Amino acid sequence: MKTSLQIKMGQQLTMTPQLQQAIRLLQLSTLDLQQEIQEALDSNPMLESEEFDDNSDSGNESDNDSRSSDSDNNDRDSHDSRESSSDNQDYDNSYEDNSYDDQSGQESLDEQWSSEKLPDDLPVDSQWEDTYQVSAGVASSSGPADEDFDYDSRYATSDNLQDHLLWQLNLTPMSDADREVATMLIDGVDDDGYLHTTVEDVIEAMDPSLEIEEEEVMAVLHRLQQFDPAGVFCRDLRECLLLQLHQLPQGTPWLTEAQLIIRDHIDLLGSRDYQSLMRRTKLKEDDLKSVMRLIKELNPKPGAGIASEESEYVIPDVIVRQIRDEWRVELNPEIAPKLRVNADYASLIRRSDSSADNTFLKDHLQEARWFIKSLQSRNDTLLKVATKIVEFQIDFFEEGDEGMKPLVLHDIAEAVGMHESTISRVTTQKYMHTPRGIFELKYFFSSHVSTDSGGECSSTAIRAMIKKRIADENTRKPLSDNKIATMLGEKGIKVARRTVAKYREAMLIPPSNERKQLI
Repeated sequence: MKTSLQIKMGQQLTMTPQLQQAIRLLQLSTLDLQQEIQEALDSNPMLESEEFDDNSDSGNESDNDSRSSDSDNNDRDSHDSRESSSDNQDYDNSYEDNSYDDQSGQESLDEQWSSEKLPDDLPVDSQWEDTYQVSAGVASSSGPADEDFDYDSRYATSDNLQDHLLWQLNLTPMSDADREVATMLIDGVDDDGYLHTTVEDVIEAMDPSLEIEEEEVMAVLHRLQQFDPAGVFCRDLRECLLLQLHQLPQGTPWLTEAQLIIRDHIDLLGSRDYQSLMRRTKLKEDDLKSVMRLIKELNPKPGAGIASEESEYVIPDVIVRQIRDEWRVELNPEIAPKLRVNADYASLIRRSDSSADNTFLKDHLQEARWFIKSLQSRNDTLLKVATKIVEFQIDFFEEGDEGMKPLVLHDIAEAVGMHESTISRVTTQKYMHTPRGIFELKYFFSSHVSTDSGGECSSTAIRAMIKKRIADENTRKPLSDNKIATMLGEKGIKVARRTVAKYREAMLIPPSNERKQLI
């Protein structure tokens, strides 16, 4: 065996920890970024938020103003000035004496409140907060309105549909066996108010010793069908609408005709076959219109209004404003606090010291600088990409969806000198606040369709055109997909009928036969 030596040259790309951190922060959403920043503030003593020092800065400014005013008053009354300076000196001395040991001060404060030695009467000009501790979550009635006031958490109910029905059941007199049956029926109701548990299932789940019969279960069911909201515990759409009509006053106009249509001709009503409906019910067109108005007041999902859902809010990363004739793009200053290195801790670092404490401070100082630099890089990249998107889609901001131009990631990447993967990370879960609403950055990217003139038309613009024509159509004779494709072709946009159908379904617009209306 002959031994040989081979030399090969290779090239390998390695990502530094700084670059990995910058990429990870770049793809985070606003909420994830805020959580990441908070974790960094909690774990790294070298990091601090500039917002925390706003009060202290203002206090220093006021102290400086007071010192300058005292110096001006020296010429008027030197004696008062000396007294004032002596008072200030005493205050400073007392502050220095009390601030050296925060832990002992906190212990004394705890002992003060644990002793429960509270005054019997408060001074007339004092406030409750001057003597008694106030929770941070309780807003003072005398102060300004809380900017973080959560309307939903105070006024929204946390009860779901089952809780609402159980509350009504507790107010209804029933026997123990009927109450158990009612509880099982309530468990079988979905969020829309429809009952998915059959009578046979209830009888099988009950204790055989109770000897529950079908008639007893149906009696309990009919009792529960009188609960609020009207139409709950229904087993199909016909029963849901009939239950709601049954609870209307007997003198309601067209009540009998509405019950007849829903009970016997609900299929014709669903298919919007109004000609056959008028022929079978012997109603004239004007009378049928009145009946349809009554039916449209009914709720096909009675339980949907009871089910509580938490509101989800979108925090925009970029704000776009029009100032005179210029569109300006700026970052939202509220998405992340401004960070800086703590000067007090940084001053403790000694270059030649290799102790454990000094090494600890050095490592955290380097991490803090990397983190701040990564945040700045994220903001710069986001602002640069958003600015280019606005420049490309300027017609959208001025004209609306119909002015949207075809745009892909490669166009923005080439314009800003970045890779497409970077543009994809920047535009994912990032939102832009515009005068036309809040949009995800991905919204401005769309495919294109060729036109007769040789140009291109954005798919978003085509969707807007389709939506506009459907909104302006005659409800008696709605436009078909083929007709809409023909109308777009007259404007030079080559769109097939199946493409129109795809865009229409994406916008949750029903077909023409379901859009037909009598009124």
